[in-house]
Amino acid sequence: MIVNRCREVLAFERARIPGAWQLPQGGWETGETAEEALFREVAEETGLKPEQLELLVRHPEPLVYELPAEWQTTRTGLGQVLYWFALRLRDEHTVLRLPPNGEFRAWRWMPMARLLEQTSPFRRTLYRRLQVEFKL
Repeated sequence: MIVNRCREVLAFERARIPGAWQLPQGGWETGETAEEALFREVAEETGLKPEQLELLVRHPEPLVYELPAEWQTTRTGLGQVLYWFALRLRDEHTVLRLPPNGEFRAWRWMPMARLLEQTSPFRRTLYRRLQVEFKL
């Protein structure tokens, strides 16, 4: 989760699902530390480099969400177990250039309450917990 000084989150619109907004997330590769996976995934999904970001806090435990039954496949599984971090852009005037043909088509700063309205229902409980625990 990338936050700014106004306590907004950097939200991303899915490329293949217009109107579906979410936070970046991704996989953990064998041999990586959690922080290495964090910065690799953020770079892959947003184009932001580790030196552009400041790590603020790591959530103390993994959080889980279950996908709706109709979205569960052998590739996606039942859902995801995620380790969450709060980051801040070192320069909040940075203009993101999303990777071409990536997962996301647009980005914007928004209050967490607005993201909760615009994200998939299966993510909302997890995002509400982050909102409370990261004090957004």
